[in-house]
Amino acid sequence: MRLFYRVFPHPFLTLLLIVVWCLLVNSISYGTVVMGLILGFLIPIITAPYWPNRPPLPKPWLLVSYFFVVVWDILVANVEVALVVLFKPNSRMRSNWVVIPLELRTPEAISMLAGTITLTPGTVSADLSADGTALLVHALDADDPEEVARDIKARYESRLKRIFEA
Repeated sequence: MRLFYRVFPHPFLTLLLIVVWCLLVNSISYGTVVMGLILGFLIPIITAPYWPNRPPLPKPWLLVSYFFVVVWDILVANVEVALVVLFKPNSRMRSNWVVIPLELRTPEAISMLAGTITLTPGTVSADLSADGTALLVHALDADDPEEVARDIKARYESRLKRIFEA
């Protein structure tokens, strides 16, 4: 296992680089995959000294289900935001700032939560408290800010806590 991590110091980055390369080239041919493999092999090795404390990922398989939850939520939120923008008058919109108290403590998990919130249409992560215990989020249309906070904590933070801090 130690040899594996010497050759592939960041295996998920290697896979990501291969997929991104194939998407950028817009082709899945033998040459494209080989070039993706070369990049996926070299870039993590070259950048490994800059990542001395690789974040632990106790349950990486849970990222797959988290990915599908986020993709579904993005699709649903796109429709909801489109309906709000097209049919809800500005006078009835309830734009709110929401403070989300965080149970997450690892920087990677907090970053992933903030990124997920920003990727989901209708919400934007705006600020993280200096001590990392609260996240400020802007919601485009939220009648009840506490409900938005509870939804984010239940839907995303609880899953990220199981993935990163188990």
